[in-house]
Order: sequence, then structure tokens, then C-alpha cells
Amino acid sequence: MTTYVSDDEMRAGMATTKAYTAVILLPGPEYGTAEAAPIVWEHGRRNFGLRADGVLDIVCPVTDGGGEVCGIGIFNADLEATRAVMAEDPGVKAGVFTFTAYPVRSFPGDQLH
Repeated sequence: MTTYVSDDEMRAGMATTKAYTAVILLPGPEYGTAEAAPIVWEHGRRNFGLRADGVLDIVCPVTDGGGEVCGIGIFNADLEATRAVMAEDPGVKAGVFTFTAYPVRSFPGDQLH
């Protein structure tokens, strides 16, 4: 059974949302090549650093994106700043990945369980 939430609770919750940026990581022209593996490793290492720095709140590698989606991330930054961070990603720079970025809103403190 789903917990009932009143309209007043909805309004109060919506007032607490904050701007984030969602990134969809896509395969680039070099995706899947023999040279890509060490670049993907460095991309992952960078993501760990961005998480530690509080820039990348959620990172989700897609395990079966059918070759269409490689990952999803939620950045604690605006759209312009996120695009700048992603432009410096080793996988993006090497053509292993491309990305799209979208401004979104969510609730501070949301987490995966």
C-alpha cells in the first residue's frame, strides 16, 4: 500500500526542491574499441573524484542500455557548469562517450537505498 500524501504535504515538499542537472551518457564513435577500455577506467576514476567533491551526487552506469545509453548522472551544478565538467571528461574528450544534459529539480537529501 502506498502512503497517502495530502495536497498540503505536496506543496510543502515541492517548495524544498533544488536545481540539479541530469546527464545521459551515450556511446561515442570510439565506444567499444580496443583503445576505449583504459579511457573508460579513467572516466570512472574521475567520477569517483567528482562524487567525493560533491559535484556528482548520483552516478549510475547502465548495465544493459542496448548500446544506446551508457550511464545516468545527477550533478549538483547548473546546466552550464555541468556541460563544462563533462566537456573535460576523458571519455568525452576521446570520443568514447557523448552526452546530453538537462536541467532538473529534485529534493535535497534524496538518496538511493
